[in-house]
Amino acid sequence: MSLFLPKLTCKKDIDEVIKGVAEKVVVLRFGRDEDSICLHLDEILSKTAHDLSNMASIYIVDVDKSPVYTRYFDISYIPSTVFFFNGQHMKVDYGSPDHTKFIGSFKTKQDFMDLIEVIYRGAMRGKMIVQSPIDPQNIPKFDLLYHGI
Repeated sequence: MSLFLPKLTCKKDIDEVIKGVAEKVVVLRFGRDEDSICLHLDEILSKTAHDLSNMASIYIVDVDKSPVYTRYFDISYIPSTVFFFNGQHMKVDYGSPDHTKFIGSFKTKQDFMDLIEVIYRGAMRGKMIVQSPIDPQNIPKFDLLYHGI
């Protein structure tokens, strides 16, 4: 559990953050406090939050307390990290079929910081999807399941 990052506990709180934060990347980490990979990711997020405060606002979302968004973003693996800018969902091409979220933990603080900078700069130019700057070897690979296909 991260003591340094704000937690969003209901749909109303999440909606307010997504719609209310202007000119910054909103980072929503979906997961569980007791999960070891979530704890590793929370450590990276909390260590970079101050350095990225001009570009990003980082929040923790418990998947069990926000089932609406968990279903909407198809959060089947945790942790999953979703990005927004001025109320718009930002997509990132990680070289995988799913551009809507980052699944797993970042390997290094620098990977996360580089990604936020690319998303921020792309969003400021009006882009809705950006190319991931993270080395493909540092991106966790998952077999994504698509229901109803």
